[in-house]
Amino acid sequence: MKEFFGLLKQGNKPSLTAAIINTFIAIMKGVAFFFTGNVAMFAETMHSIGDAANQYFVFIGSALSKKAPTKRFPNGFGRLLNIVLLGAVLIVGIMAYETVVEGWHQMTAPVEAEGFIISVVVLSIAILLEFFVLYKAGKEVLHEAGVKGGAMAPLTTSFAHLNRAKPATKLVFLEDLVATSGGVLALVAVLIAHYTGFLQIEGAASIAIGFMMLYVVAKVFMDNARGVIGETDEQMVNHIAHILTDHPDVRDIKELEVVKEGEFLHVETKIEVDPQLTVPEADALQERLAEIILSQPSVDDVIVSLDADDGETHWTHLSSRPESLNKK
Repeated sequence: MKEFFGLLKQGNKPSLTAAIINTFIAIMKGVAFFFTGNVAMFAETMHSIGDAANQYFVFIGSALSKKAPTKRFPNGFGRLLNIVLLGAVLIVGIMAYETVVEGWHQMTAPVEAEGFIISVVVLSIAILLEFFVLYKAGKEVLHEAGVKGGAMAPLTTSFAHLNRAKPATKLVFLEDLVATSGGVLALVAVLIAHYTGFLQIEGAASIAIGFMMLYVVAKVFMDNARGVIGETDEQMVNHIAHILTDHPDVRDIKELEVVKEGEFLHVETKIEVDPQLTVPEADALQERLAEIILSQPSVDDVIVSLDADDGETHWTHLSSRPESLNKK
């Protein structure tokens, strides 16, 4: 139990912050739905419950993925986060289905909701809170990508670097992007229904929110399915290839693999060096190269092997250096 709580301290902080805030939002929306019966509010309640549950799972999964390798599991627990996220999106999928069904009922048999003021106040507060979480997640995306920006960068530049973020941070960002957009959509639907009497708009908003949630399900599922299988990080392959080829003692790169393991990267490479190196010199070079690679963002495990230069060029697919990793 002591080890478990120690691991929790290493959990993804943006997901924990998002989970706590979304728990409060879900309770607030649930109470508002109980008093108003508003379908758009129901959709938002389901959305916030799904987000909160998801983000608690993500926080715990990200913490457990940092558990040290054991004799039974010598490769560590890095991919545990991908497995947890695959399970977590099922919750969002169920909530999305219920949201779409309830929206369809409102469109085919519209019912006028009560408590207009309550709905507007609760949705407005929820939008502000979700926007705050989205902004914090955007800042974390930029931090993990090694990119600096101005005050608006978390809401603009972060989209371009989303693939460089950790899986948990990416999930929080996507969920709260949809949550903020869904909140605005629900608020607009409530206003239109109240002032025009067009009650079906609330059902249409609920269905739209449901499909937005399904987009997150599909996106996160595909990302983490690749992570469970073992996906190559092409951008980091290119970055590390540049570092190695720039080193004066590296003649050529024979093999280089960078595989995502949850929040971390596993690097395995075979380097060609001067055949005249002595064994102590080769050992020292091997250690230096391993330390350089380990200092790169998210790299947690490195295997470097050396081979004598055979005079042939093996590594030819070197593209321009990734800008977001240059600053690391």
